[in-house]
Amino acid sequence: MFGMRRKKESELARAVAELGHANTLAFGRVGIAGTLLPETEAYQRVAAAVTDQPEEVRDLLDRLLTGGAPAGRVYAATLLERLDPAAGRAAWTALRGDAAELSTMTGCVMGSTTVGAYAVERLGTT
Repeated sequence: MFGMRRKKESELARAVAELGHANTLAFGRVGIAGTLLPETEAYQRVAAAVTDQPEEVRDLLDRLLTGGAPAGRVYAATLLERLDPAAGRAAWTALRGDAAELSTMTGCVMGSTTVGAYAVERLGTT
């Protein structure tokens, strides 16, 4: 049992580390081939752990919010919002002034925005 828990924690830590280096924000399959980007797969792994390991996820997301790449900070705020809506809203509020740029992908459409602009959009719809 202990070994299984340790394995889950290390998988979670690897997924969060992947998000920490994420260059592109994509929540689903992208491109003509419908490929899942590594950061999207990592996001899905962390999202799956939100209900199983909420304390571990929260600690890792808090660190990702302050130390992750721009797309990683957006993934962290999105996941934090799922884990704790009030904390997620606070994270989006804190990110409003973040001028760092990130790439976005939805289907075959690639775009770009800033962390702050994305946060303002999220605050308007939550």
